[in-house]
Order: sequence, then structure tokens, then C-alpha cells
Amino acid sequence: MATKTKSRARKAPAADKIVELAESVVALAGKKKDPTVDIPLRALSNAKYNKDRRIIEMGGKSQSRNFFNLSTAKSFMQTLLIASGCKRLIDDEKTVSIRGLYYLLKHTIPGTSEKTFNDQGESDPIIEDLEVAIGSLREELHVFADNRGSIAGNLTVTSRGDEIDLRRMGAGGYSIPSIVEPDVFTFRKCDAKFILHVEKGTVWSRFNEDKFWKKHNCILIHGGGQPPRGVRRLLYRMHNELKLPVYCLLDNDPWGFYIYSVIKQGSINLAFESNRMAIPDAKFIGVRSKDFEEFGLSDDVKIAVDDKDIKRANQILEYPWFKGKKEWEKEVALMLRHGFKMEVESLLTKSISFVTETYVPQRLKQRSWWLD
Repeated sequence: MATKTKSRARKAPAADKIVELAESVVALAGKKKDPTVDIPLRALSNAKYNKDRRIIEMGGKSQSRNFFNLSTAKSFMQTLLIASGCKRLIDDEKTVSIRGLYYLLKHTIPGTSEKTFNDQGESDPIIEDLEVAIGSLREELHVFADNRGSIAGNLTVTSRGDEIDLRRMGAGGYSIPSIVEPDVFTFRKCDAKFILHVEKGTVWSRFNEDKFWKKHNCILIHGGGQPPRGVRRLLYRMHNELKLPVYCLLDNDPWGFYIYSVIKQGSINLAFESNRMAIPDAKFIGVRSKDFEEFGLSDDVKIAVDDKDIKRANQILEYPWFKGKKEWEKEVALMLRHGFKMEVESLLTKSISFVTETYVPQRLKQRSWWLD
């Protein structure tokens, strides 16, 4: 059994990268040099927008963690400890939650009162650091987060060997797992023509109850607000492997705009993985600032813009992937000039199914997604 497990582990690229990291540290020690781990910097200052690929990419800046440096010695050891724990998970072909990994590796160092991690706030960033250091997603390191997001529609999938018909998942749909990599999650029969991503579960429930996915032959998905990585990775895979366009129905506020940006261009924190998550061709179909007048919405739908909204809107417009895009500048300016923002749910003031029967079908028919 041990031989079989090790054989499988050798086929895991993430495991090989962890071994390479460990060997580089050992090599430095063998040369009587300070053992060091270089961690690419996860910050806006080290993120750049590739105009040709239309995605956010990570730059070349990094920070070193040295064993013989008092300010970095602890984080150096924590990085190697996390790496060791992930290697063990891969070898044993088991997965664990982010919090589970924290408890798995937390202990008091023998002969001292020093703990490996004082709290999960220390271990979580180290996991992300390891990801960027070796260029592997945490899901490939066999670490997952809590499930968030649901999916339904004209698609059959296989998850860890179980066949799941997303047409028959009832009112709640299928809970999207954190790990949706090809070795555990595959697509089978797909009849859908497009993917509709909505921001929140409350709106998703309206679309699912109205059988929007059946009437319009699509896949319906949500990420519970800011979509978690499992949802983003699944969107990417469905778009690229099934060749399905992605349309986004999001709130008319800076946070909805940012969610669209993350789906479309990628995120700063995961810039090193934009090529496996970002969907440059994703389309924004609403909600738009002009919808208030166009659809004769009442004043009851208005949510006053506050200082945080204004600050966030201005930050977004300064991002290189938004900066200079006239239509987006006009959209944000109109929202700020109105002095209010709107949620997708505001369309329910027209009628309970207005968003599913009129708004989205009209937007799709008119191909109204020129905010690119």
C-alpha cells in the first residue's frame, strides 16, 4: 500500500514542487548558507494588467524568509511546516479544510512554550504564501474552504465518481464543492448554451424556482456574493472546456462592479493563477444605473451611496483594467451622480418574476453588455 501511495504522489505536480522547495532549503544549509524561502509579493504594487491577455498577472517582486533572521525565522518555519503538512495530505490522498490544516499542524514545540501557530490568522496567509511560492492552488495541495455557491441547469457532472444530474437537484441546487479540479470533478452531458452567474443565493433561488435554466437552456450559478475560488474555477472550466459564454447579473454598486472585475480579469491576491481563473470574455448584463429610469423603478429601490461606496468606486476606476474605459467611467459617474445604488432584488418591485421573465431575457436578446 505504501508503495502504491508514493507512486500516486509522484504523479502530483504539487507534491513535486514541495519536494523541490525542501531540497532548495537543504542545499543552502549544506553550503552553510542561510536557509531561505522566497515568497512572491501578493499586493497591488506587484500586480500588472496584461492588455493583450486581458488578465491580471503577478510581477517579479518577492520577499525572503530567512532561518537566521529573527524577524522572519518564525514565518520561515511555518512555511515549511505548512508545506510538510500538504505533502502528507497528497501522499495519503486525503483532503482537509483550511481550519483542519491549522489544527493538524498546531502544537507546542518540544522544550519550549512556543506554539507553531497562535491562531488561524497566522496559518491562513502562510497557505496562500505557499501557493504562490510553488505555483499551485491550495486545492492542488489538498486543502479546501467551506462550500459556498450553488448550480443548476442542463449539465451532468461526475464528482469523485458519483454522477450528478444538475437538472434534478431541487430547490437548493447542487452545492459547489471547493475542489473542482479535473481529477475529481468532470463534465459529462451538457445541453446548455450559456452560463448565467448571479451575485447572491436569494436571486439565484428566484431563477431556479422559475426554471429559467430550463426555459432558456442554460446553467445557473451563484457564489454567495464575492465568488469563492471553487466557483471561479468552475466558471473558468465550463467556459473554456464546454465553450459556454458567461453572463453576469450583479448589483449596481461598487461591490458588484468589483465582483465582475474579479471574474473577468482575476484578482490581485491570486494574480499568479489568473490564467486558470479569469474569464476575459465574461459579459456584464446588469444591473445598470440607467435601469432606474428605463424600467420606471420607484424611489423605494434606492440605497443611498455612502463615503465607503464613493471611495471604493474611485479605487476601482484607478485599477489599470478599469482605467480609461469610458463606458465604465460613465456608469460609475451616473451611479455617483444619482447618489444611490441598487440591488438586483430591486427589480422585484416591478413583479415577482420580472427579473427572470423580462429583464434578463431582454438583455440577452438585445445583447446589452457593452460595459467591457
